[in-house]
Amino acid sequence: MKTLSVAIVQGGPSTEAEVSRSSAKGISQALLHSGHRVVCLELVPTLAETLRTGAFDVVFPIAHGAVGEDGALQGLLEVLDIPYVGSGVLASALAMDKRRARQLFACEGLPLAPGLALARGDSTSLAHRVRDEIGKGVVVKPSSHGSAIGVRRIEADAPLREVAEALKDVWLLDPIALVEHFAKGREITCGVLDLDEPVAFSPTEIVAPHDDFYTYRARYAAGRSQHQCPAALSESLTKRVRDIAVAAHRALGCRDLSRVDFVIGDLEDLDCITLLEVNTLPGFTSTSLYPEAAAVAGFPIHELCEALVQKAYARGPTPRHAPLPLP
Repeated sequence: MKTLSVAIVQGGPSTEAEVSRSSAKGISQALLHSGHRVVCLELVPTLAETLRTGAFDVVFPIAHGAVGEDGALQGLLEVLDIPYVGSGVLASALAMDKRRARQLFACEGLPLAPGLALARGDSTSLAHRVRDEIGKGVVVKPSSHGSAIGVRRIEADAPLREVAEALKDVWLLDPIALVEHFAKGREITCGVLDLDEPVAFSPTEIVAPHDDFYTYRARYAAGRSQHQCPAALSESLTKRVRDIAVAAHRALGCRDLSRVDFVIGDLEDLDCITLLEVNTLPGFTSTSLYPEAAAVAGFPIHELCEALVQKAYARGPTPRHAPLPLP
């Protein structure tokens, strides 16, 4: 394999910037282990000039959240004509916008919880609408954030004002609040690796005994959550989760890698699966789920990162067309 000069892009103006830097550290160590030349760069306004003059063979974006994961950074890399790991501009933007992603998943017939996308407005009247159209037990979350930031679960016996308060809190982070039926059950995630064609890893079950669910703290504080991979699911349910993960990856047009999140109800039949979202740049921290599942599948992190950068390098920049002369 060719030794590459790799720029890892981290940080950025996002609530997930510190998570990104931790992921970048894991990727950097893995690529250095394989003998590549590696530099970590911050997602700042001067990044374009650094990349333009740096003669990098490939970029590994790992700037989670706004600007880094929503297609903006990917668009910059397209303009600079540099190969990069991960999904392109459109797939990145669609996956980050959970409202649009839900629409595409619905078109593919994938299993979703009933939901509403609500722009900023009168929180009390919109809370009444939520109760009328979705029901009492709901989850309120930003349409375009990750790592469970801003997510609030509201039980069926909670007063209506909690829904209104949750909407106002989410609108401080995002102009669109996504409200979904509170699908209770086991938290499951499934990674997809797309080297030649998308293949799903074994699903992982996540247990966060010290938290209400897989919160930001549960995700990134060491020892705060427990992961079981492969998850203890029936063979038929495991296959169904993996099939949906690949279908969701394809529905958004993702490439290289993604992680797909689910809730699975207690009855464990094939209708108990609820698809939540797709992450186009899953974490690579010491507690992250994607590299754990890859290792179980036979891809330790240094081999995983090696495969991803070599795939991006072999793919090269997006082909361009020569301009046509005016007639």
